[in-house]
Amino acid sequence: MALAWKTDPLNLTFRCLLVVLAGMMPVTMAWLMKLVLDSIAAGSPAPTLTGYALLFAILGLIAALLPSAQTFVENEASRKIVLRVKQELHRALARLIGLAPFEDPRFYDRVQLASGSGPAGPDRVVGSVLTILQGVITVSGFLVSLSFFNPYLIIVILVASVPTVRAEIALSTKYASMLWALSPTMRREIFYAQLLTEVSAAKEMRVFGLRSLFARRMTDEAKLVNLANKRQDLRELRTQSALAGMAAAIVGGALVWSVMEAGAGRLSIGEVSVFIAAVSGLQNSIRAIIGGVREAHNALTLFKHYTDILEAEPDLPLPPAPVKAPHLRDCIEFRDVWFRYSDDTPWALRGVSMVIPADQTVGIVGLNGAGKSTIIKLLCRFYDPVRGSILWNGVDLRSVRIEELRTRISAVFQDFMSYEISALENVSIGDIGSKDSPQSVKRAAERAGIHSVLSSLPQGYETQLTRAFGGAPGSDDQGTLLSGGQWQRVALARGFMREGCELLLLDEPSSGLDAEAEHEIHSRLRQARKNRACVLISHRLGVVRHADSIIVIEAGTVAERGTHSELLAIEGHYSRLFKLQAQGYLESSEGIGTAP
Repeated sequence: MALAWKTDPLNLTFRCLLVVLAGMMPVTMAWLMKLVLDSIAAGSPAPTLTGYALLFAILGLIAALLPSAQTFVENEASRKIVLRVKQELHRALARLIGLAPFEDPRFYDRVQLASGSGPAGPDRVVGSVLTILQGVITVSGFLVSLSFFNPYLIIVILVASVPTVRAEIALSTKYASMLWALSPTMRREIFYAQLLTEVSAAKEMRVFGLRSLFARRMTDEAKLVNLANKRQDLRELRTQSALAGMAAAIVGGALVWSVMEAGAGRLSIGEVSVFIAAVSGLQNSIRAIIGGVREAHNALTLFKHYTDILEAEPDLPLPPAPVKAPHLRDCIEFRDVWFRYSDDTPWALRGVSMVIPADQTVGIVGLNGAGKSTIIKLLCRFYDPVRGSILWNGVDLRSVRIEELRTRISAVFQDFMSYEISALENVSIGDIGSKDSPQSVKRAAERAGIHSVLSSLPQGYETQLTRAFGGAPGSDDQGTLLSGGQWQRVALARGFMREGCELLLLDEPSSGLDAEAEHEIHSRLRQARKNRACVLISHRLGVVRHADSIIVIEAGTVAERGTHSELLAIEGHYSRLFKLQAQGYLESSEGIGTAP
């Protein structure tokens, strides 16, 4: 309610006034009907009857217009509240500066429920509270009305409402628990459905004949969801049937009593009409109140996932007095760094100590799973070391403002993103401060060797790099799909946008390129790496041979370090891998032109 008030106090005030009016209307019309019927029975003059009829018509018109007015005001409030809640949710997620929460499936489920139910939650609660308020006003009026006829019936109705409230809350709790338990199942169903429709999966789906496999899995997951929903529906059917039977018995008994009283002359026709309206109105209003209680309970239960995220502490500790990151004039130092992703996983890094000079390129090589990409993640401060420290010109990364640190870094990740937006935006988001500078985008694209491709697209740099959305309304741009190698060059251009960065991270920057393109790109990269620290990771050892120094990571430890020539001379792990790769190229070249 506080959130609704902060979002639009005038709207909430108006909603409350409409609710009060709507709550009073049934009782007012019931008593007016009594006056009309009793006046007819008593033979009142025509002007009196006409006045009552006119007043009844006016109230009927107001009653008819009220639902539409309430719907309009509620929808306007809903739009504003949902927008505000979404903004607060994403501000809360932005406080999570690392990656660990997003790799936790339970947190991911919570985010999905918060994203799905959170934005509508406050509006559902406010709507439910106002529904309860409207019901309470109507119930109060009819209870007062019934007190004139049979006070004992009031006790019966109120006592009967207690098990109804308890039953509805129990159903709401079961429903919320069911949604939480089904979250992984529903996510898998969505995942399989996406596999069956996404372009990225279409080739393998057809070549390997996977469509029936994943369609069957999607169906199996959907059946589990449907079965759980059916059980919930049966539970509700049993409960609601019992409650409806109890309500019908009370109403039926009350009607029998009123008919008998009227037959004995103790109730007039008008009083019978008020009594019937009161009993019926009480039942309907109490049902509305209970429904509001259930809706509010259900919304609040699901809304807790949203508030848990809003109240979550940052996943990485923030320094109480952050230090300004000095310019990288000396080096970045890993000092006895130990790291693992969770307490029940093996160590990814074990006592790593190394130096990345401010104006040099350090190549990092090793087998898959050796810990190379973990080093990149720690440098970006996606995680903190479990033990040891990483120093930026002598300052621990944990004492620096994370936003400032990341503005000093640019990166090309192995699993780079292909954004379904325009070519211009795909490059410019590498430095959003330069978004309005086409020259900066062009310069970065030229350095990545992709400018000629992007400029020759149907709409040039404004072409949408997707077929999912197409261009703007009225535009002929239907979007364009790039090849894997072209996308890699776009990712490189994005990484080149921060021309003033002090640390350039390149994680397999040419893995999707052919030999000629790879040679060209690394010639360009050698220019881009000048006068800044650079970490270059690649499985192709010919790529890192020109680095100023090379570090070999093996099982999370530094196994070797030195220049290309020095590492070949000691004939260790690096020398063995380099010779294996070189031998593979030699054998391939020897086989060219020979008969099979």
